[in-house]
Amino acid sequence: MKQFINVDDVPDLPQLIEKALNVKRTPFAFKEFGRNKTIGLVFFNPSLRTRLSSQKAAFNLGASTWVFNINQDSWKIEMDDGTVMENSQEHIKDAIAVMSLYCDILAVRTFPNLLERDYDYKELLFNKIKHYSKVPIVSLESAILHPLQSLADVMTIEELRPAKERIKIVLSWAPHVKALPHSVPNSFAQWASKLQGADLVITHPEGYALDERFSRGACIIHDQDEAFKGADFIYAKNWSSFIDYGKLLCHDMDWMISRKKMALTDRAKFMHCLPVRRNVVVEDAVLDGEEAVVLQQAENRVFAVQTVFMEILKNMV
Repeated sequence: MKQFINVDDVPDLPQLIEKALNVKRTPFAFKEFGRNKTIGLVFFNPSLRTRLSSQKAAFNLGASTWVFNINQDSWKIEMDDGTVMENSQEHIKDAIAVMSLYCDILAVRTFPNLLERDYDYKELLFNKIKHYSKVPIVSLESAILHPLQSLADVMTIEELRPAKERIKIVLSWAPHVKALPHSVPNSFAQWASKLQGADLVITHPEGYALDERFSRGACIIHDQDEAFKGADFIYAKNWSSFIDYGKLLCHDMDWMISRKKMALTDRAKFMHCLPVRRNVVVEDAVLDGEEAVVLQQAENRVFAVQTVFMEILKNMV
């Protein structure tokens, strides 16, 4: 693996999941890959699980880390090319090039503006970072994808998969008080659709269709109750409209995940990437119940990113 931006960078997904599960079983058995290596972590927006899991993963590998918060720890960064820099001190091309000299892997988290779909979906900022970096890039989340979250999610599904020939996975839109990005649902749809022996259903109100590049192959159902029937996994997530970009079109609280909704499933596990707004996205009774596996997902974030770091560092040994 030379970089980790999306699922297309993974040559063999079942093999990568098995490697990650093996890392989870023996997390300190791979320190030869991180010895004398440094992983740089760059954040353009706040982070809890991504930041801490990445630092823990590097520690497990015996690597050191540094963490840099853009526009908090630095001069004001200019993002546009050809700008007369009267109001900013450093250009992104210089900042990224320099930071990449101080590490062996550059792991970066960016965020969408949810205002200009073309800008976000062309990944203009993330592609600049890839271009200017002198070392391999790992996506800690981009404007439209969150591959490390998805790797942790499919790990969790494989750990908990019921003993049946095919399983049903449902990605369900849920209410929220503000417009949220598409990165988690896009990525989850992309990764879950590649799982062997799994059928992916996406349920959402009218107007919330995801970009077909990521939802292709999934069964789309606008009736949430119908979608939940017989499900083995329910993954709840809010996202704003793709067609009417960045807008909230539905405020129907009946889409919140409840005990009543979960009773329609085949004893499904409840999944969410966190953070989650309790009693908006999901009832306390579900989130605090035995069916919720959100903490297992969060724990698996460590072993997902550790495996990705390890696969890239292998090429440097």
